[in-house]
Amino acid sequence: MPFGKKNEAVEDVVVEEDPSGWMLDNSLAEFVLMNSAEIQYMCMFGYTFFHGYKLFGKLKGESVPFKFISMIMACTGGGIIVPILINGIPVPLANDAYPIAIATSFALHYYFPVLREVLDLSALVKAMFVFLYEAMRASVVVKLTVAAGAKIAPSLFSFPVFGPIMCGAIAGCGGAFLPFNKGLDPIKGGLLPPMLTALVGATCFHLYINTSLSEGCIDAKKKAHFYLALFFISTGLVSAMDLSTKPTVSAEKKKK
Repeated sequence: MPFGKKNEAVEDVVVEEDPSGWMLDNSLAEFVLMNSAEIQYMCMFGYTFFHGYKLFGKLKGESVPFKFISMIMACTGGGIIVPILINGIPVPLANDAYPIAIATSFALHYYFPVLREVLDLSALVKAMFVFLYEAMRASVVVKLTVAAGAKIAPSLFSFPVFGPIMCGAIAGCGGAFLPFNKGLDPIKGGLLPPMLTALVGATCFHLYINTSLSEGCIDAKKKAHFYLALFFISTGLVSAMDLSTKPTVSAEKKKK
């Protein structure tokens, strides 16, 4: 079915200047896209530490091994499920930096629980960790969506559509479903913000880079990644800072 980029041969065109190059030619894009190993490790630490912040608040009476394994699954849930689905190597086994970051964050939360109070009391510190967390989550969604698109063969359309989108969505929130004995309990009350943003983000990213929408755009993948990260960061800050515009109903009105 003709759905996707055209495969017609075109003449080579010399592009003198990228009209949208300003999107990537700035320090924010350089940081969000993690163009250096130092930035990547910083975002990885922020990602694992913020996961620990959310996890330790729920697990108070459990044993240390239970907490540690739970943190591994929370931090790398999507990186475990998606590679298994596409016959790849799970992220915690393929990248040694993740176990180191997880172990470091776990030790900080376990031995210095006061650090979680700092995040609760300081909006600036929490915003900083949300920024690192969402930047890393965007990178995970992009990498696993692209990896799934390369592994899954096209069927009905000229490129695989739903498979990579599903993998990208799982990549951004897979930890919520691990261990698997949770079943569908995490979505009984509806999709949580990380689940919804991962689904929307993976859909927009995948369709953009694989259809005519990105034709003629230089570095389309990087630019799509940049805006996906900004989307995640903005929604993450709204959720973490409780900036929702939903009207609050007082207890007296609820009784009436």
